[in-house]
Amino acid sequence: ADGGETELELCPVRHQPEGLEQLLARTKFSKQELQALYRGFKNECPSGLVDEDTFKLIYSQFFPQGDATTYASFVFDAFDADGNGALCFQDFAVGLSVLLRGTVQQKLKWAFDLYDINKDGCITKEEMLEMMKSIYNLMGRCTHPPLRDSAPAEHVDLFFQKMDRNGDGVVTFEEFLEACQK
Repeated sequence: ADGGETELELCPVRHQPEGLEQLLARTKFSKQELQALYRGFKNECPSGLVDEDTFKLIYSQFFPQGDATTYASFVFDAFDADGNGALCFQDFAVGLSVLLRGTVQQKLKWAFDLYDINKDGCITKEEMLEMMKSIYNLMGRCTHPPLRDSAPAEHVDLFFQKMDRNGDGVVTFEEFLEACQK
């Protein structure tokens, strides 16, 4: 007799992935590969969702000598196709499929979308400078020879010399694709 009080069992909210058949159609992975990826994903992320902070933590383990925070945030945004602030298994599988098995054009589109931070369809010098700084931070200060502080800006200038074909100060996907394919 507990006075009529009921015990509530709290369960974490779990994300239910779309069916295997839909993922087979949306990716270039086999059934066995998707099942193996899903097991690994669920092992690391039992709720079925990865938020940005968790993604940054996981990503930083691959780059212990540097600061992966900003770059990981950009990669998270590139994987988060629906922009809802969480990666589900579908986001992960579709993005990974493009990176590992996509055509050259699909891979270049993914890279372009990564660099297009505000998702307006073009890359500005400011966006590219943010990206370059995040990459240099990712590598850390342990590089030999040591990098100059001006290295990211110099990298951006070279990028725009090669990519900005019409000299308008922004790089469109068409310019990016054409320059990369050369």
